[in-house]
Amino acid sequence: MRTLIDRIELLRWDDHRYYHQSRINQTLHLISAISFLVAYGWIFVDPAAAGLLGWLVGMVTRQSGHLFFEPRGFDQVNGVSDEYKESVKVGYNMHRKAVLIGVWLAVPLAVALFPGGFDGLSAGTSVSGFGAFAQRVGLMWLLLGLGGVAFRCVHLCFLRGPLWSLAWALKILTDPFHNVAIYWRSPLALMRGEQLDPLIAGRD
Repeated sequence: MRTLIDRIELLRWDDHRYYHQSRINQTLHLISAISFLVAYGWIFVDPAAAGLLGWLVGMVTRQSGHLFFEPRGFDQVNGVSDEYKESVKVGYNMHRKAVLIGVWLAVPLAVALFPGGFDGLSAGTSVSGFGAFAQRVGLMWLLLGLGGVAFRCVHLCFLRGPLWSLAWALKILTDPFHNVAIYWRSPLALMRGEQLDPLIAGRD
């Protein structure tokens, strides 16, 4: 158990120092985390709405922070190149995220072009028209999110072993709670004009 906890903490620290230096990115992750926590609860009430919220708010804010505001190129804080960070990323690096986002964007198009193939996702409900479309997309996005985590877990089992796979899965599922705990001060720091988190390089 101690080994598992140590690996989760290592994954969290590497994720923070390598990919969350920008206070804007941290603030967007705070918004994302709150939306994901709401989506977690909403899964038991309306899974389709949870899928829509998780992707349209949670993932859009989260990935926008990485794409537009996080420093790229050589990392002066940690003394490593962007290529190195991408190569050692345990979860979804930018290349893998691009593939996942491509599939995410393709889902509404597929539902619009082949609505009959997704009729089962709105069976037993009274919604029709755009409501049925949104419900199908939301459920497909929810399945995509769960499938993306499951796929990477299986992949990591072969690459690094079951313990690393489990550590990453637990890290991903608890990220919203952890992000709120460590980034709730980030908007205040941003309002003070602090653009980058004063990280400590070389921390073990």
